[in-house]
Amino acid sequence: MTRGADEGSVEDEPAEDAGEAPPQASPAAGRAQRRGSTVRTVNRVRTVLAQVVWIVCVVAALILAIGALCIALKANPDNSLVTWFVKTADKLDLGVFSRQSGVFHWTGHSHAAQTKNALVNWGIAAVVWLVVGRILERIIRPSKPVAATSGR
Repeated sequence: MTRGADEGSVEDEPAEDAGEAPPQASPAAGRAQRRGSTVRTVNRVRTVLAQVVWIVCVVAALILAIGALCIALKANPDNSLVTWFVKTADKLDLGVFSRQSGVFHWTGHSHAAQTKNALVNWGIAAVVWLVVGRILERIIRPSKPVAATSGR
């Protein structure tokens, strides 16, 4: 077996002593590096938090839409899944957009009145959840750094 040209050059270089410390950077450079690392970590946490807030708001809007659909389609109220969606939607409407005394209210106990109340009020509530979620997501998410422009 023959030695390659690269192998011989490794032996000619002095071996680094394990006891030698690497060259020290200035204290200011160390602080700047730690600060940059901290900023990146904070930005990562803010990005993840913004994503979580947006997902929670989308899920709330989805539950409201499914609850309204269950009422409109006369889904079986004895089914536990239907009951869960309708009860959870009742909680997510925050009282302002409730089926019984929401922003819009059709009177009567007919299925048509219940359907209109659910579709309109819970539909508005779903849109509010999405708008508020997007606003919060934009506030929480760190802004992208502005790219340097040339002065030409």
